[in-house]
Amino acid sequence: MREVVKKEVLKLLHAGIIYLVQDSEWVSPVQVVPKMGGMTVVKNQNNELIPQRTVTGWRMCIDYRKLNVATRKDHFPLPFIDEMLERLANHSFSCYLDGYFGYHRIPIHPDD
Repeated sequence: MREVVKKEVLKLLHAGIIYLVQDSEWVSPVQVVPKMGGMTVVKNQNNELIPQRTVTGWRMCIDYRKLNVATRKDHFPLPFIDEMLERLANHSFSCYLDGYFGYHRIPIHPDD
């Protein structure tokens, strides 16, 4: 797992998403979890066919709970899902966007 974390950190460094900090009070633990891909079927001990998801790689996750405790709360609540569905009901097109490293694209001023 150490190699997975090292590879991911180097990728983020080279992309300019993260940078080296020598001394910081803020350290968040890292966890590596499997990336699930397609489905396969395997037999169990009773010779029954059981669908099972396949692991296609590994994902590095960071536990930001300590940082979240120190973060000022946003006073703009998210809309209720039923309100959003009602607003979208008469539209004929929909779109799903999944940006590459989208989570890491929110810039934060260094003083913050």
